[in-house]
Amino acid sequence: MDEFTIKNTSPMTNIISALTARTQLGQIIKRASQQDERFVVGHRGEPKVIIMGIRDYIKALAPAPQWLKAIRAEAKRRGLNQLTPREINREIKAVRKQGRARAKQTSKAAVK
Repeated sequence: MDEFTIKNTSPMTNIISALTARTQLGQIIKRASQQDERFVVGHRGEPKVIIMGIRDYIKALAPAPQWLKAIRAEAKRRGLNQLTPREINREIKAVRKQGRARAKQTSKAAVK
């Protein structure tokens, strides 16, 4: 694997053999998912595949757009990032109910 160099970025990258990947897969998965480590698996001296955690994969290949980052930052600032899915669904239901009530009032006012 001498001809293949890896740029050292923030996630740690390790070069391992296919044999090591087979025998240590559980440990590799744990390190990739919990510590954002990446593993380049080589076969017969050539790099063949990369093992990385799903969060790392999403950050690397599908980063959030700036507008979404801004929404997340605002939600975190206001403490809204602590809501449970049930609380979120209740909020959505309440907003939709208010929207329907306003639409109903607007349509009644238009009829008069």
